[in-house]
Amino acid sequence: MSTQLNLESAKKIIEGALIMGAEIGTPPLTVAVLDVGGHLKAFERQDDASIMRIDIAIAKAWGAIGMGMSSRTLGDVASERPAFMSALTTMAHGNLVPVAGGVLIRNDENQIVGAVGITGDTSDVDEKCAIAGIESARFCVAN
Repeated sequence: MSTQLNLESAKKIIEGALIMGAEIGTPPLTVAVLDVGGHLKAFERQDDASIMRIDIAIAKAWGAIGMGMSSRTLGDVASERPAFMSALTTMAHGNLVPVAGGVLIRNDENQIVGAVGITGDTSDVDEKCAIAGIESARFCVAN
């Protein structure tokens, strides 16, 4: 298992995510890997991915890092507490997408070291590809 997120491991996460996407036949994916501070570490947009996918992938990961929970869990919060999510989205300057596809990355010490945001298919498939990428780089998935 890996202990720190660096450029090499971020690229492995992207590669693993895109391999999963190819295996299951997704449309073009866009993948963003952010470090624990919310800074873009690595990014890839497959050919023919639509233009908004860049912002969506980053926002899924950024929201996960910012709140310490997956973007899927943020979606649950949005359903349960819409006023809170509205305020949170405002505070995040819109840089938050509360649907599956933003997954936290944990190291072997169970510390959050970053997040992956993926978009291009359904949110559930995006999340499946994110998890595959994280695990292929020998990190753990965090909710």
